[in-house]
Amino acid sequence: MQLTEKMRREIMEAIQAGERALRSLHAAREQLGSAGNWGLLDIFGGNFLTGMLKHSKINQANRCIEEAKYDLDVFQRELQDVNLPQLDQEIDGFLTFADFFFDGLFADLLVQSKIRQSQKKVDDTIQRVEYLLSELRHYLATH
Repeated sequence: MQLTEKMRREIMEAIQAGERALRSLHAAREQLGSAGNWGLLDIFGGNFLTGMLKHSKINQANRCIEEAKYDLDVFQRELQDVNLPQLDQEIDGFLTFADFFFDGLFADLLVQSKIRQSQKKVDDTIQRVEYLLSELRHYLATH
């Protein structure tokens, strides 16, 4: 099947949106890691300053997560525009996963275990976006 110019453009837009989402997710992962490190320091002998820094990192992580959520929503829409039958099931699974990822993510992020759980969810989402981008790039290259 030969790609039309419109289809090629849709795939490229989806790839660009996915790359933006990945950048946001990586920033979120970095901020969560920093928040976790400050949280450990706070637990094991921290003071007022370490507590303040931990909360600052948590706030930065929250902003990054919100940006990632927006970028993932755009990526979702772009994937739906591509409308490739072989990706339909993957997209449906991704949408469900993305919805799960953001449900109550920061309800109580002050607890170290919550930070670790959030890091795991971000890492899982990064892997999912990378997989979908790989599939889009492969499709683009072979058609």
